[in-house]
Amino acid sequence: MYNVKRILAPTDLSELSRAGVRYALDLGRATGAEVTVYHAADISDLANYKASSVEQLVANHRKALSRFLGENFSDLLPLVEVREKVEIGAAAKKIVTEAKSAGADLIVLSTNGWTGLSHVLLGSVTEKVVRLAHCPVLSIRPSASERRHSRAAA
Repeated sequence: MYNVKRILAPTDLSELSRAGVRYALDLGRATGAEVTVYHAADISDLANYKASSVEQLVANHRKALSRFLGENFSDLLPLVEVREKVEIGAAAKKIVTEAKSAGADLIVLSTNGWTGLSHVLLGSVTEKVVRLAHCPVLSIRPSASERRHSRAAA
């Protein structure tokens, strides 16, 4: 059987990404694997986050990631070895690079499940990660109610 020691759980801090992070944390708890919750922020967020420098942008995203974890996974955090990491760059490329450099055995991430024109126009971080990753990738699709709730909130 495949021995998982390090799991990379990318998130964009959205409601939909919670399903993938929760699955990764549950899997980490069950296997004793370390879980790195990873967020690749876009440089264009400088204005959105009222950051005057890249360092400040990273710091702001670190706070947002910690808040995201605390608000959504406080039940699991004490039960799993969790690392948090934030970097700036294109999500798919950064995820693949981080997985390789951290020696991840598995990447677990949510997918929005878009098909057709939406998928073609917006692309898919998950699809790119699956194509480029050196390790297995587990794609978690949020439940129908999570997808409906997320669309209603948008």
